[in-house]
Amino acid sequence: MARGTGLDVLMIWALVAVAVGVYAGALVALARTHRLGRDKTFSLFGPALMLKTQRGRSFLDRVGRARRFWNAFGDLGIALAFLAMATIVVLLVWEAIIASTLPASVAPSPSEALGLPGINPYIPWGYGILALIIGVGLHELCHGILARANNIPVKTLGVLFLVIPIGAFVEQDEEAMTRASPRRRDRVAAAGVMANFALAGAFFLVLAALFSTAIQPAAPGVAVASVFSGSPAGNVSLASGDIITSLNHTATPTSEDLRTALGEARPGETVWVTWYSPSRGGIIGANVTLGSESAFIPSLAGNATAIHQAFLGIYELPVPPQTVATLFTNPLSPSITAGSPGGRANPFGGVLLFLALPFVAEEPIQGSQMGLYTIHGPLSTAPVGAVWILVNTLYWLVWMNFLLGLSNALPAVPFDGGFLFRDLASGVVRRLRKTWTAPQVEGVVSRLSILATFAILLLIVWQFVGPRL
Repeated sequence: MARGTGLDVLMIWALVAVAVGVYAGALVALARTHRLGRDKTFSLFGPALMLKTQRGRSFLDRVGRARRFWNAFGDLGIALAFLAMATIVVLLVWEAIIASTLPASVAPSPSEALGLPGINPYIPWGYGILALIIGVGLHELCHGILARANNIPVKTLGVLFLVIPIGAFVEQDEEAMTRASPRRRDRVAAAGVMANFALAGAFFLVLAALFSTAIQPAAPGVAVASVFSGSPAGNVSLASGDIITSLNHTATPTSEDLRTALGEARPGETVWVTWYSPSRGGIIGANVTLGSESAFIPSLAGNATAIHQAFLGIYELPVPPQTVATLFTNPLSPSITAGSPGGRANPFGGVLLFLALPFVAEEPIQGSQMGLYTIHGPLSTAPVGAVWILVNTLYWLVWMNFLLGLSNALPAVPFDGGFLFRDLASGVVRRLRKTWTAPQVEGVVSRLSILATFAILLLIVWQFVGPRL
């Protein structure tokens, strides 16, 4: 993605400064009119403004009456939350081990650990904020519904602002939550995790239906991300967004096929190259005189092998459009990772690649990347930009809800998984120490909870600190 000009960046920071100023002014005004306080409509949660209301409680009561459905929803949520808890702890341990082997130059920055638009450089503002609001809002709404389905009162509902809306909350009656049975409490705690996973699944089904019926790659081949200046590809006007379909009369549906075809050619040889050009609306071809890798890549200058390696002069997209289309319809497809090292398909490799698209600059799909696909059916009459806004919105709704569900399962306070972990630990301690009193059990559980929270925090921090030590 292109970087903004200096003037664009200055205007963005000016708007941010104005927004922060307005927000701070609103806080001061609320405080001076005595409308800001713990038991009032407006209160503070750190620097964030909480807007509380009792409106909506009747809605939670009505929806929560379907107790059999919601309790089954909550029970399934408990199982999924513990599965997610185990999964994310294993991932954090694995990432910490990998971090120990990384040089400081490639270590991630702390901002990359936060899934917040504007802070994480890979999450776009617009799509990210929309997905976050929907994901957090419905997450909290499900907490409230499950609370009422289990006869636990809800005191207030509300929205959390930090210049912009950053979340929502449902405040349950803490005393009632404490008195409730562990299973009823856990249903409420797991409801948010279950809601996010259910939303991720629902939005993915819509995305898959959209891609499978209306969108497909424009041509089988290697997608061009950019072209070396003065290279053989540049000399015949190959450009970003084109798709190379053959070289020297050999089809190149994959990157491996293109590399094989180039390996059979020699620098200085003239070959016939065909490619799909979105700007020209079809397949075109031209004779191309290949160069040498050593002439265009400074690090290979003088390398004996590179001197004799034919060079076309393109950067490929890391994830080709055919693979993106498969990821958006069936990320568990064996075809996605069938060519991985070892020759065996990784059943979860597609899911990880689906989530990694923002980190390789292939989501949101915009600019020249839109030309890599063709749109069919009723959507073909809609503006192309509008179609891709819909696709990108669905993707980020899936992405954000999946990550919210996974991260909220962490066995650390104040995440939902932290409360589930406490009840799990309490049950285990009670079984092992049947003669202990309630205060003894609570003391051990509290220490275990603190230990788990600090262990999770250490695993997260180690990803950034470890490579720099």
